[in-house]
Amino acid sequence: MIPLRDNIPSLHTPTLNYAIIILNVLIFFLEMSMGRGLDEFIRVFGFVPRNFLLHLEHGNAAAAVIPIFTSMFLHGGWLHLLGNMWTLFIFGDNVEDTLGHGKFLLLYLLSGVAACFAQLFSSPASPVPMVGASGAIAGVMGAYFSLFPAARVLTLIPIFFFVIVEVPAYVFLGVWFLLQFFSGTFSLLGARADIGVAFWAHVGGFAAGFLLLRLVAPGRSRILRSQS
Repeated sequence: MIPLRDNIPSLHTPTLNYAIIILNVLIFFLEMSMGRGLDEFIRVFGFVPRNFLLHLEHGNAAAAVIPIFTSMFLHGGWLHLLGNMWTLFIFGDNVEDTLGHGKFLLLYLLSGVAACFAQLFSSPASPVPMVGASGAIAGVMGAYFSLFPAARVLTLIPIFFFVIVEVPAYVFLGVWFLLQFFSGTFSLLGARADIGVAFWAHVGGFAAGFLLLRLVAPGRSRILRSQS
C-alpha cells in the first residue's frame, strides 16, 4: 500500500518535517559519494545489534549509543529513501502541526530509538547493520493513527494491477501495522529470515509513537478524535 495524500490540511508550514526530509536526502548523496568506503561507513554508523551489546560489554557507551541516532539518517538505496521520505511527507506535516516543532522532534527521535531496541530484542546477535528512517517514521504514523483516525488516505494498492482507493487512516495504518507485526513474527520463525526488512523496528517505532503521544501531548488524541 502506498499513501498518495490525506485530507487533513496543514495550518502551518511543517518546517521541521521538511528539514528532516532534506537532511536525509543530503546524507544519502553523501553516502553515494563514498564509493568503496560506503560499506565501512554503514558498518560504523548503522545500528548493529551485536556491536551494540559488545560496546556496552566493554564500557564504550558512546560507540554503542551514537549509531542509534545516526542510523536513522542513513538509507540503503533510492527506493528505500524515497519510500520513507514520501511517507514522512504525507503523515509528518499534520503531526508536527499538532505537536509543534520541539515535541514533534522528540517523538520522532524517541520512536527511532524504540525501533532500534525492538530490533535488538528480536535479533540480538545480528551482525547486519540496520539503517533507515522507517522506525522513526513509524512513530509518526503511530501518532497520526491516534490523532486522526477518521482522516481519509488516498491509497495506491498494487494487486496484479494498480487500484486507487480512499480509506480511513485507521484502516490504512492498522493494516500496515498488522502486516509489519505478522511479517516480523514469521521472520522470527525463520519463514522470512533473509528478506532484509527490520519489521520489528517498524512495530516498535509505531507503538512508541502511539504511546509517546500521550506523554508529549496528553489529552490531545482524545480531543482531535472527537473533532474528526
